Formats: sequence, C-alpha cells, structure tokens
Amino acid sequence: MRRAIVFLNILLVISIVFAIFIYSTDTESRPEKSYYENYKNDYKIFSPPIPDKIDFAGEKTPLNIYHIAEKYEREILVNTYWHSNTLLLLKRANRWFPIIEPILNNNNIPNDFKYLALIESGLTQAKSPAGARGFWQFMKTTGHEYNLEINKEIDERYHVEKSTQAACEYLQDSYEKFGSWTAVAASYNVGRGGLNKQLNLQKMKSYYDLSLNSETSRYLYRILAIKTIFSEPSKYGFQLREKDLYPPLDVYTVDIDSTYVNWADFAIANDISYRTLKELNPWLKTSSLHNSSAKKYTIKLPNKSMMDYQKLKDEMSDKLGVFGERE
Repeated sequence: MRRAIVFLNILLVISIVFAIFIYSTDTESRPEKSYYENYKNDYKIFSPPIPDKIDFAGEKTPLNIYHIAEKYEREILVNTYWHSNTLLLLKRANRWFPIIEPILNNNNIPNDFKYLALIESGLTQAKSPAGARGFWQFMKTTGHEYNLEINKEIDERYHVEKSTQAACEYLQDSYEKFGSWTAVAASYNVGRGGLNKQLNLQKMKSYYDLSLNSETSRYLYRILAIKTIFSEPSKYGFQLREKDLYPPLDVYTVDIDSTYVNWADFAIANDISYRTLKELNPWLKTSSLHNSSAKKYTIKLPNKSMMDYQKLKDEMSDKLGVFGERE
C-alpha cells in the first residue's frame, strides 16, 4: 500500500513538472509566434511604378531596350527606398531650385539640368576628394576658365548664383561640341575628353549605346529617376506638406568695396553672428578680405523673418503636394 502511495506521489510530481514545462514553453513561444505573424501580415514592400517613357531635356530615353529600362528602374528603386536622402533632396530643392531655374532659363539651358546639380552635390556646398567644390562640383582649373574667382580669400565655386552661371556657360560649350543634351550631361561626369574618346573608340553616337565605367553608366539614370520622383513625389510615397520643405532664404544684399574688411566686425555691425554671415556667403573663405583693387562684392544678410525660423515654418501651409505642383 505504501509503495502504491509513493508511486502515485512520484507520478503526481512528474505530471506537475511536465505540465509546468509545457505551459512555460507554450507561453514563451506564443509572443515569438505573434511577432512573426505580425511581421508577415503587416510588413510589405512594393515595387514602385515605373513610367513607360521618360526624356532628358526633351531627348527620349529608349526604354524599349531591356538593359536601359532596368538601369532606370534600379535608380527609381534606390531613390524611392533611400528615404532619408530623397526627403532631404526634396526639402533642399524647394529652397534652391527657384534660384537655379531662372539662371538656366536665361541661358537657354534645359530645366532638367537642375537635377544634375542635385545629383552632383545634393544641393550642398560639397567638397570632393578630387578637389571639386560647390553645387556644381567645379574643379579649380575649370572654375578659373569660367571666370569664377578662386584664391586664398574667395572661392566663388561656393557662390550659388555665380557658379550656376558658370555651369550654364560650360554646358552650352559642351552642347556645341556634342549636339546632344544627354551627351552633355554624361560628359559632365566623365569629362568632355573622356566621353568623346569612348564615342570614337566604340564607334557610337549615343550615350545609351556606350559601355562606360559604373559611375558614368549610372549617372544619367540617377538624374532621370530623381526627375521622375520629383515630378510626382506622393506617387512614390513622399507625403510632404509645404511646411515640411525648406523655405527660401529671406535675405537682402549690401555691396562692399572696401580695401580691407574684417568679417567678424562686419557681422557684429549688422547684428548677426559671424557663423550666420558665413552660412549665407559660403564663398568667403577667411575671416577677412584684403581688397586692394576695391572690387565690389555683394554680401547677403538675413531679413528679420529669417531669425525666427519656427514662426516662418508655422506660417507655411499644411497642404500636401506643393512641391510636385510647382514642377
């Protein structure tokens, strides 16, 4: 009898332990199962719409050729899902395109070249390891060739208006050489001599028919993809309101022709910081200017509205799609 009771007690203990093990295992697995069920049900990635036609500066892109269509699609995918970068480009473009576009138009350069500047620098005062500078990524020798002042105190490659004018003149010279805006854009990346060499070597007339290095072979497709997304941002998932974009800089200008200027003193005299002065005039390289020839320089200074950025943003609209509508 005692043996039977001991056996039953042992069996009961084993049953309890087994039940606890099964329950705890099931409890621990249930959250994991729920997590992956949620992942499966809620996380979705879609292939964005790919237009069946696109052009650069009015020149048709031959999307009927499979590798051209796929290169174009690749760049749309990259820029659609590189969210942070494309968002920043949209925000910056609202500030800088209204400055770049009229200069392109006044020089009879197609409007699509604003996307070239965007691809080159992200519309920042970028510096490349090779020595290119500014929105248009001019090398020093090319900047001098197109009348940009570049010395120890001044670097007009960082002057948006003047560098855009220089870029227009460069692009026009390239068009006179190649007779195709598509080729002009490609040559901006690989160089006029580099593109001309490949056209002759491969006995082709079109950029789209050339076998090029990986960077140049992607270059124009990156421009086309950004043009596509910027034309209809919401179509590619970018829901921006006017107040989400960077507003144009509200500035006024003063002319300086002094033989010597200390920029810190100049900033203080105009009730701003030296940092603000340099932000608005990034082409000023040093803290002073020795101007023995009394050359006239135009300096940008902020209007009062710029010094209350939050109020400026609050006054902007909640309306969606503002950027795309301006295209």
